[in-house]
Amino acid sequence: MARVVRFHERGGPEVLRIEDVEVPPPGPGEVRIRVKALGLNRAEASMRKGTYIETPALPSGLGLEAAGIVEAVGERVDGFAPGDAVSIIPPRSMARWPAYGELVTFPAELVVKHPPSLGFEAAAATWMQYLTAYGALVDIAGLGRGEPVVITAASSSVGLAAIQIANSIGAVPIAVTRTSAKKAALLDAGAAHVVASQEEDLEARLKEIAPEGVRVVLDAVGGPIFTPLTAAMARGGILLEYGGLSPEATPFPLFDVLAKTLTLRGYLVHEITGNPERLEAAQRFILDGLASGALKPVIARTFPFDKIVKAHRFLESGEQFGKIVVTV
Repeated sequence: MARVVRFHERGGPEVLRIEDVEVPPPGPGEVRIRVKALGLNRAEASMRKGTYIETPALPSGLGLEAAGIVEAVGERVDGFAPGDAVSIIPPRSMARWPAYGELVTFPAELVVKHPPSLGFEAAAATWMQYLTAYGALVDIAGLGRGEPVVITAASSSVGLAAIQIANSIGAVPIAVTRTSAKKAALLDAGAAHVVASQEEDLEARLKEIAPEGVRVVLDAVGGPIFTPLTAAMARGGILLEYGGLSPEATPFPLFDVLAKTLTLRGYLVHEITGNPERLEAAQRFILDGLASGALKPVIARTFPFDKIVKAHRFLESGEQFGKIVVTV
């Protein structure tokens, strides 16, 4: 038996329960892991509330990131052995492969031996944020040296990962955050510029920073912010939307899209994780960045496993700067 987190109804953090369940041995091609740390993501809060792209049968587990020690391997698994320190590439379905538990089983192709320099907490805070940012900025947008890039929700784990990746390739990260409360921290984290969207004229500030327009925008918010963002974009620019944090309707900026031949594109990290060649390239980039120190996970706060409800409340508060980690 092992303790896992499940929910029997959709709702707020209070619906999460820690339950004892029987964890079967790993099947062919699978690895069973004794979890030491979990990384929390807004996607998990969305699935818990019933607003995620996946609608699981209830009761359901959840979770996309974990790090720990290999306890057992199934048949036809090469390269892993009991005792290996590993972390998890986010699965396509967290209902099928939930990470919130003391013991979890994952397909071997989603298991990575993380660098010795990473502890379990940092390893659990690595893959979702860096794969998401890499896939959007490098794999799809082809962000280049010297190019400005706008990053909204900049104090989130993905936002901070995007700032680090932009700096690592010589681009110019422009962080967009709601208020100036996190401005100093974002500048310390590597942002070249910080714009407080609720306190400043976002379109005017972006045009001041990048008079020729911004080709690449990475947005997690949606809603009314689309209007100033697209107004400040360059001809032929691309806006990659990977979230939807705004509760307000998202306008379609028809005339800017037409006049500038803009691409507004939805983006899921599954585009990278579901393609072996693209995933391999992403892993190399991220592991090299971790080894060099160019990439370094920012952990906002850690919670013990028993405080998973409290951790989810903090996740939804918007107060965090970086990744929330739960230790097991």
